[in-house]
Amino acid sequence: MMPKLVIVGTVALDDVTTPFGSVNRALGGSAFYGGIAASYWTSVGIVAVVGTDYPEEGFRILEGRSVDTRGIERSQEKTFAWTGEYTYDLNTAITRDTRLNCLLSFNPKVVEHYPAPETLFLANIDPEIQGRILDSLPARPRLVALDTMNYWIEAKKDALLKVLKKIDLLTINESEARQLTGEFNLVLAARAIRSLGPSAVVLKKGENGALVFYEGGVFASPAMPLEVVKDPTGAGDSFAGGLLGYLTVHGHQSPEFLKQASIIGSVMASFCVSDFGVAGTRSLSPEAISGRIRDFGDLAGFRRIDYEERRL
Repeated sequence: MMPKLVIVGTVALDDVTTPFGSVNRALGGSAFYGGIAASYWTSVGIVAVVGTDYPEEGFRILEGRSVDTRGIERSQEKTFAWTGEYTYDLNTAITRDTRLNCLLSFNPKVVEHYPAPETLFLANIDPEIQGRILDSLPARPRLVALDTMNYWIEAKKDALLKVLKKIDLLTINESEARQLTGEFNLVLAARAIRSLGPSAVVLKKGENGALVFYEGGVFASPAMPLEVVKDPTGAGDSFAGGLLGYLTVHGHQSPEFLKQASIIGSVMASFCVSDFGVAGTRSLSPEAISGRIRDFGDLAGFRRIDYEERRL
């Protein structure tokens, strides 16, 4: 059975330090985090590359979540590695070292493994590669989503603008949206991005949740106030995985489903930040997910208020 959602991105080894602890060679990467989060909602395949130093445990975790790993290539080089640190401002990662390693020669082969995905998520990689992947597919997926970062906006903006014309949904953080558009106001920045191609824009705001902009409206998805937050690494990828997994299984991109999907994204991100790496998301029970969804309902829901009822 072919997976419905295909994620093209990174599978990495991370060294992370936060005020609450540290991990070395933790299993990470955009496709890894996103794939695990999405797997609770739909079938997932990953296209990525790992090196000779990548532990088999990573494959066992993915396959334990029924994630299809045929698209993960094995390189003779070392695995992409990132070293980062967070202070008490958990919204901002301080990059100490980035070793691209096998990513330098990565040439994703999506068509060979997954020629007809329903949803394609082009996670944070070179926009030239993102464009080639999209152009290589025999038929356009029903939903194409893309993520990017400040490096690509600065170094390869023309290639990024070209691929933005061909997608449906962009996930991007606040500073990147401002950098891409030159607009400080996020409403104006989202409008400018939508004029470039995507019909929907998800602005990730870290511990402040996310804003979803679509034709005719905007929705604010909150972040869950948690007593325990250990590591925000991968939260944005987990958010995207939950959001796209939900949209894929329901087959709708209407405003109502975008709102629901963004809540699911926030649910998965809330589990991610509760522990280091994927320890918070790899073994969730249906009861835990359902309970967290109810928590978000309690957090954000209220009875419609009629101004005319103000008089006692």
